[in-house]
Amino acid sequence: MMELTDNALAILKARYLLRDDRGEIIETPVEMFQRIARTVAASEKLFGNDPAPWQERFFALLSSLRFLPNSPAIMNAGKGGGQLAACFVLPVEDSMDSIFETLKNAALILQSGGGTGFSFSHLRPREDIVRSTGGIASGPVSFMKIYNTATDVVKQGGARRGANMGVLRVDHPDIMEFVRIKRDVHELENFNISVAVTDHFMEALRVGADYTLVNPRTGKGVRAIAARKVFNEIVACAWETGDPGIIFIDRMNRSNPTPLLGDFESTNPCGEQPLLPYEACVLGSLNLAKYVKRGDIDFPSLGEDVRTAVRFLDNTIEASVYPLPAISAMHKGNRKIGLGVMGWADLLILLGLPYNHHGSFELARNIMRFIRGAARMASADLAEERGVFPNFTGSIYDAPEMPRVRNATTTTIAPTGTLATIADCSSGIEPLFALAYKRLVLDTELTEMNRYFVKTAQKLGIYSESLMRDVMSRGSLAGIAAVPAEIAKIFRTALEIPPADHIEMQAAFQEYTDNAVSKTINLPPEATKEDVAGAYLLAYEKGVKGVTVFRYGGKKGTLVKFSDSDFDGPRSRQ
Repeated sequence: MMELTDNALAILKARYLLRDDRGEIIETPVEMFQRIARTVAASEKLFGNDPAPWQERFFALLSSLRFLPNSPAIMNAGKGGGQLAACFVLPVEDSMDSIFETLKNAALILQSGGGTGFSFSHLRPREDIVRSTGGIASGPVSFMKIYNTATDVVKQGGARRGANMGVLRVDHPDIMEFVRIKRDVHELENFNISVAVTDHFMEALRVGADYTLVNPRTGKGVRAIAARKVFNEIVACAWETGDPGIIFIDRMNRSNPTPLLGDFESTNPCGEQPLLPYEACVLGSLNLAKYVKRGDIDFPSLGEDVRTAVRFLDNTIEASVYPLPAISAMHKGNRKIGLGVMGWADLLILLGLPYNHHGSFELARNIMRFIRGAARMASADLAEERGVFPNFTGSIYDAPEMPRVRNATTTTIAPTGTLATIADCSSGIEPLFALAYKRLVLDTELTEMNRYFVKTAQKLGIYSESLMRDVMSRGSLAGIAAVPAEIAKIFRTALEIPPADHIEMQAAFQEYTDNAVSKTINLPPEATKEDVAGAYLLAYEKGVKGVTVFRYGGKKGTLVKFSDSDFDGPRSRQ
């Protein structure tokens, strides 16, 4: 029996349930899951199969909240022109035609609920010559501002905030302007930005050397700059604002499954999905908390659901109506899917493990190894039934020791913000941000109180209204004497976990993830720039593909807050 919290219902009503022409909601959550299952199962007809049994299985998986697909699939399944993928990357070449054609295409994607990534690294730098007019170039950042304004106008139909990723290579001559742009809180509000850092840069940083900035128009070096100077500026801006993040672009390309088709230059807005130009990916996440049975993990049930979820995501590629023929061709050519997880922090709580315990890191590797293995096996089974992905020849799988798979990638760890609220679980692989807090979603303020802590407090006999108000005001158990130390360790929150342990967890999942891992390195307000620098260097050492830091209180407009005024007992469920 499906149980939805009040907060889940609020999210569904605000974003996902279908409405009529007057804006009135015309479906229930059960009907929403039926709509998604029916739409995705209909793809079975293309392969000569009866959709009915798969519709039943998909509905059971969705309505139990064991698995949820990315938001566009929930919002758009069954609609005319239903675009179901979440992640896209579009090329931006060094011409006005390309820049504004891409902007038009991005608007179509954003309107459908997708998020778009761009590399602006091919654009000539500020004050470079424009031979066709005799003028001078305004540089990549100026065009990013235009894209940002257009995103404001589109607003993705009002159902989802516009989301973009802007990437610039570390060797672009305008790198310092790019790094600094979001120090103004009013700039690029619809963008996350990341620096594409090369191995060459990291080596120059290690030995204290200069490296060369290269004009992309000519391919020639324009000047040398100290790697340490650029790195320090990245660190200072990230410490202050949370931007830019870093993506280790050479590492991403070493794991590119289809290298003959080109190189990765950008990712989706949250950084977990490297994509080639015009490529898309559909994502979905399994709620790991659902697989804890009698103090252990039910791997047989998890494996069965992985197989069902992989088939669901592969079907979604067929069910999606893409905004551009080039995107349809690329997605159907590589058939990338990204199955990930949410509820990781909840699973650890249920097993009695602190988030930053060595046993938790090892468990992360074991679970993700199992999921990737089961996902690849499911993809290989689909390949037997439906054929390998069309661009298989020359891919990394085109080798005797590799499986013949239907999908160029099968696993991604996404952040799952609103999906986790629907499923009433912790987000992605993040630790609990806080045991109690308020969060603004669109225009709705949601109060979150961790249900596992409420149950634990009741079981231990320490539950009281005053304790809950204390937790609500603090957000954590730090300094609350009524809670035993061993329990406080299990419920340790993001700001209580050292940066190195955040990175260790990200690295553990990355080891067995095809694409990348969305993970925020949360830092307390008193964290130093040296802490940020250390996190970046450790992330590179540990083998992750990208890293984002966020110092709480360092960026204006934080979407969560603690409060001591609104606790009224455990959340009702229905």
